[in-house]
Amino acid sequence: MKVGLTFNSIPEDYVRGESDRYAEFDDMSTINAIKGAIESGGHEVLLIEADENAYEKLKQSKLDIVFNIAEGLNGESRESQIPAMLDMLNIPYTGSNALTLGIALDKTRTKEILSYYKIPTAKFQLFKSPNDPLDKNLRFPLFVKPNTEGSSRGITGKSLVNNEKELRETAASIIKKYHQPALVEEFLDGREFTVSLIGNPSEIMPIVEITFDNLPEGVPKFDCYDVKWVWDSPDSEVETVICPAKIDKKLEDMIKRTALDTFQALECLDFGRIDMRLDRNGVPNVIDVNPIAGLIPDPKENSRFPKACYTAGMTYNQIILKIIESALKRIGK
Repeated sequence: MKVGLTFNSIPEDYVRGESDRYAEFDDMSTINAIKGAIESGGHEVLLIEADENAYEKLKQSKLDIVFNIAEGLNGESRESQIPAMLDMLNIPYTGSNALTLGIALDKTRTKEILSYYKIPTAKFQLFKSPNDPLDKNLRFPLFVKPNTEGSSRGITGKSLVNNEKELRETAASIIKKYHQPALVEEFLDGREFTVSLIGNPSEIMPIVEITFDNLPEGVPKFDCYDVKWVWDSPDSEVETVICPAKIDKKLEDMIKRTALDTFQALECLDFGRIDMRLDRNGVPNVIDVNPIAGLIPDPKENSRFPKACYTAGMTYNQIILKIIESALKRIGK
């Protein structure tokens, strides 16, 4: 088969720990690893940067399927851009469709759907202005983050707020810097987990726990940008990821059920990852949905989706080919 690989690549001089501007994009080592994995299955691969020229390249390339990891350029529905083009051109692709990707990137819309299906998620309010009146039903401490960002962009030590003054200052900063509303949630102070799913129906990989016990004093005890990209990096001696998570059967079943319910509610396809935190009663609450899960190949990077799959005994090539296989079966090829 001729397989297109759509992506957004980070600039060569970009350093993740210094800025979050391109945090959602992939570096060429990841893109080339995916290309190599697809080629290991006997397929031809065409690399297509998801920029303003992508539509014409897709139209002219006579592709059998596209492996899509593109984050898109600009706008709150940017992850939907490539799938929408592919739908117009009638080219099948891996992963969730444009509607699901658009909804999942909008954290407030996602939480509204989860709430409709009675899937646990923290109480929340969307701040379009830092002067919006605070919902009296919300209780401090609260957690503030951009409404349509991924890869922990905009999540810092100041995201956890203990009073209304801190809340409004953080919301104002996010609104100004990211040009979008701020999502305000009740803070969940329990353990944090992430669940990787692959295939249709979804097969759940070993659960990953994000632990903050080993972080130095003063470092936030939640998955902020610095924890994810600085402390949890090949250059750091601090271990923040445990897989498989050390949990009892009851909690494992609760986490898996929540992950499956979430995947089904948002109609995610082929692969993805669900992030959760426990509330004060030990109930898993969904904090984020990632239909395009990160696929960094280097085990030292602790990319959570590959980490879970590696723990299940899969190789990187097997992960990538499994995603393609799942998409092909889904579309009847």
